Amino acid sequence: MSKTVHIVFAHPDPNSLTRQMADTAKEALEAEGHRVLTSDLYGMGWKAVYGPEDFPERLNPERLSFPRESGHARESGTQPADIAAEQEKLLAADALILQFPLWWFSMPAILKGWIDRVWAYGLAYGYQNAGNTHRYGEGGFAGRRALVSVTTGGPEADYGPRGINGPLDQLLFPLTHGALFYPGMEVLPLQAVYGSSRLTEESVEAAKAAMRARMKTLFTETPIAYRKQNGGDFPDRHTMADHIPPGLTGITAHIA
Repeated sequence: MSKTVHIVFAHPDPNSLTRQMADTAKEALEAEGHRVLTSDLYGMGWKAVYGPEDFPERLNPERLSFPRESGHARESGTQPADIAAEQEKLLAADALILQFPLWWFSMPAILKGWIDRVWAYGLAYGYQNAGNTHRYGEGGFAGRRALVSVTTGGPEADYGPRGINGPLDQLLFPLTHGALFYPGMEVLPLQAVYGSSRLTEESVEAAKAAMRARMKTLFTETPIAYRKQNGGDFPDRHTMADHIPPGLTGITAHIA
């Protein structure tokens, strides 16, 4: 069955490996019969800084509350056109792919700014004006899959269980568990290309082949088993239940 996939990528160089991986994913998905929407953030000149100009008709001109004003802007149809257009793409998609280079152990600022501005109140958080009732496995993005595909400068050993940089999945936990799982997306295990600055032509082709293979399983592979807020593991919606071993703490405790 044909699906719609939204690929968002962030790199200032149009010839970068990031762009090549995004193009490879697009071509592979279209070959499978899927519809692909893209957002080239640098190419679009995306405004990364979330600020007062994003709320042309304020509820309260004296104090800027981002949750209240973003929710009001979306509900009243007064959001800037670029935000509304990205939300439309995202809501039309069955899956989201984020493609970016790892910069200072995180995503480029322009991609963080895309999330800041597009993840409006009432959509990505504060869903149905129910406060924190619908989050971590539920919310406005429920029913969609998400794949984070990243390139790193350092070798794979740096990101191993005892690597000097720390495990890549833990470094990106704020993105995968936070920005993606929080509003309800099913998050897939990371796709990574390590040592990107030292790759040979053969290595680049191998990375592209791995991406093509991954696109074939985008809608069938098992997502990360993050614990849902309303699945019984957080009875008070804040702290893990007693049935989870007390010695299990930190990031790893969030995976069932």
